[in-house]
Amino acid sequence: MLALGLLAGLSVLSLLTYGYLSWDSLRLGPGETEATRKGLGEGPGAGDPGSQPHIVFILADDQGFRDVGYHGSEIRTPTLDKLAAEGVKLENYYVQPMCTPSRSQFITGKYQIHTGLQHSIIRPTQPNCLPLDNVTLPQKLKEVGYSTHMVGKWHLGFYRRECMPTQRGFDTFFGSLLGSGDYYTHFKCDSPGICGYDLYENDNAAWDHDNGIYSTQMYTQKVQQILASHNPRKPIFLYIAYQAVHSPLQAPGKYFEHYRSINNINRRRYAAMLACLDEAINNVTLALKKYGYYENSIIIYSSDNGGQPMAGGSNWPLRGSKGTYWEGGIRAVGFVHSPLLKNKGSVCKELVHITDWFPTLITLAEGQIDEDIQLDGYDIWETISEGRRSPRVDILHNIDPIYTKAKNGSWAAGYGIWNTAIQSAIRVNHWKLLTGNPGYSDWVPPQAFSNAGPNRWHNERVSWSAGKTVWLFNITADPYERVDLSARYPDVVKQLLRRLSQFNKTAVPVRYPPKDPRSNPKLNGGVWGPWFKEDEKKKKSDKSKGANKQKKNKNKKKAN
Repeated sequence: MLALGLLAGLSVLSLLTYGYLSWDSLRLGPGETEATRKGLGEGPGAGDPGSQPHIVFILADDQGFRDVGYHGSEIRTPTLDKLAAEGVKLENYYVQPMCTPSRSQFITGKYQIHTGLQHSIIRPTQPNCLPLDNVTLPQKLKEVGYSTHMVGKWHLGFYRRECMPTQRGFDTFFGSLLGSGDYYTHFKCDSPGICGYDLYENDNAAWDHDNGIYSTQMYTQKVQQILASHNPRKPIFLYIAYQAVHSPLQAPGKYFEHYRSINNINRRRYAAMLACLDEAINNVTLALKKYGYYENSIIIYSSDNGGQPMAGGSNWPLRGSKGTYWEGGIRAVGFVHSPLLKNKGSVCKELVHITDWFPTLITLAEGQIDEDIQLDGYDIWETISEGRRSPRVDILHNIDPIYTKAKNGSWAAGYGIWNTAIQSAIRVNHWKLLTGNPGYSDWVPPQAFSNAGPNRWHNERVSWSAGKTVWLFNITADPYERVDLSARYPDVVKQLLRRLSQFNKTAVPVRYPPKDPRSNPKLNGGVWGPWFKEDEKKKKSDKSKGANKQKKNKNKKKAN
């Protein structure tokens, strides 16, 4: 008991150090002066906001938990630090461990098990996308008069035109359809010989915009154009899904200036990419002020998953990385900045999940949520703005019935309640349970980036008995997942396994089809894009109907 008490005390101290530290000395953003700051907000419509707020959701890609100034990073993020300090920092905020799952849950308000996207991500060559029967956030916002625009990375499927962003609720789309690609050329190879161009404006390849501009800067310019041309008296929803800081690790030369001392080349490149992203968000904020949106705006910032240490990201002091269900894969940097907040300059330690944005933003927009839509998210605006308790008490991190790599998993290990070979994770109040193979489990401290090449000698590893497939942690007392309590509290394990079983009864079948050779960009003008043609499907069905008729006629003749 004494050991547990000491552990809890150290955990709280560490959280204060790494998770909840606020900096008083905040600098002005790049290109901003006191004079320009005072003069902003005097554009058309300024000071005359409507009742519906402008909503700006900024999603970073693969940003590690530690990789923001106010979490103790050596990478400078003055814009993020300033916006978070003046807003509400979300320090108990969760997303999914990979790109597609987080994006699908944000845009639908539903867990992966309820959209069929439980396994991995949507691959470029798969005939798969966010199921068309799911109502999306931009569709609901359009119902109540919002102009909806998306800039950046989609990664929710595109094999048919109905899957494209402009068919899922966005008035305009400018960005990439895939999960990654070159920041300058916008080309992506999925495998040798399967390569194509991936930059779109609405439903067509944006060849005219291919000017070798770094994507972070190009996307920011597009956002500025949208804000300049829109009437700020009418509500707007801007979803800005930056490609940064996902690999490949590329950045304009000037952003390396402050990071020459970082020996690890991946970390140095990553730092430059993040510095460019921070400047971009400053420019977006300045545009909101310049064109008269800011006073009636809500800016939400989030990473889509944890960082990837081998690609320069750091989640220290959390355990694990992107692609895992350890805290380092799913606990994210997040904050809300808005003049409409009641408790500005505060920290929210209540439980918040990425599915919560769907009902929260629709309610703020004065929209209606249909009773037949079974959401997994909660309206958490009062939790964030006023400091009230969160309505959320649990999070299903996921159940992936395809990923069963835990060879020693069994029903017996799950007390006959759950097959522990299945990769799953759930949070209920203070408790977190993991089963199966949760993924790469090292703690990667800052020292791991001290050498020129990848160095795992500094990593902290934990050894457990062979065949282990169940873990239990008290995340409140032990946020770094250092003490497994599954053997000490078997009754708690059973309760959480039953909760997993209950969730699993509501799951829909997994959508993870094999590759389709028709997806090859060579067959589509060298561009990644929709390849499934509806008329082909109709022709096939017509042919099959004709064949069936012929068979029936033959059978009739034989009978006669």
